[in-house]
Amino acid sequence: MARHHTISSAPENMVWGYLDSALEPVARVASGDTVTLTSFPAGGKEYLPPDRSKVPADYMAALDALTQGGGPHFITGPVYVEGAEPGDTLQVDILEAKPTMDWGFVAILPLLGALPDEFTDYETIHPAIDAAKGVCALPWGVEVPLDPFFGIMGVAPPPAWGRCGSPVPRAFGGNMDNKELKPGVTLYLPVFNKGALFFAGDGHGVQGDGEVCITALEMGIEGTFRLTVRKDVAIDFPFAESETHLMSIGLDEDLDDAAKQAIREMVRHVCQRSNLTRNEAYMLCSLAGNLRVTQVVDGNKGVHMMLPKSAI
Repeated sequence: MARHHTISSAPENMVWGYLDSALEPVARVASGDTVTLTSFPAGGKEYLPPDRSKVPADYMAALDALTQGGGPHFITGPVYVEGAEPGDTLQVDILEAKPTMDWGFVAILPLLGALPDEFTDYETIHPAIDAAKGVCALPWGVEVPLDPFFGIMGVAPPPAWGRCGSPVPRAFGGNMDNKELKPGVTLYLPVFNKGALFFAGDGHGVQGDGEVCITALEMGIEGTFRLTVRKDVAIDFPFAESETHLMSIGLDEDLDDAAKQAIREMVRHVCQRSNLTRNEAYMLCSLAGNLRVTQVVDGNKGVHMMLPKSAI
């Protein structure tokens, strides 16, 4: 029987700004179990709202207790999944993602974002989050619908890579900042370590494709995942699917090369799931696949392709 595990928001269950295969697991679960975990907005105390009474005690405890690594993101984990071995695939069914705070922040920061030389009047805003209505209220009077997701989901990197800063997404997943990776979607991650060592964090309330100014609506988040070891699936790079679409992911410093990788990955998966030749799959991607810019601000830029399953 599958069990459910809840990982508290205590600082000892989180890291700040990195992923590392040498970390001790914060929980051990069986394949097929579900896990609920919490994370906080990226960044330090400089991004807190003026009214500090709005800052949850557990968030402040993490800010005070944790030492920041190579990035700004609070990440919960790692979670050890019994039976996972290098070469396997970790299937991550995203079951829930919801706000835990009534505010988030959006910022323009020095030397970051898509247009760092053009936007040097640095500013941070703190939109109010109304989870009941499903919106955030921007200071200039506009309400934007919420669409929460975890900016970071990944497994521990290969041991030879050592400690990896959280900003740059790679083959292990991590800071993919893909707004399509939300409840109802299944993410597949290649396993590089015994136990897979799953991490999640970097709550986003809503984000456009591109994430152009460097942040989404950075917010506190709680989510639930089903973690399943797949020994019948072999992948080298993250891939995802929803009820209606396949989703390939490309990551590279060059946006053109990220797009090429997303296309290659989709062709590969279409061939695996159908009787189409490689040429036929490539032509199908040109007819029914939609390339989208995931983000352009995380070192390795992201492109993902959405292909309707009905087209295969």
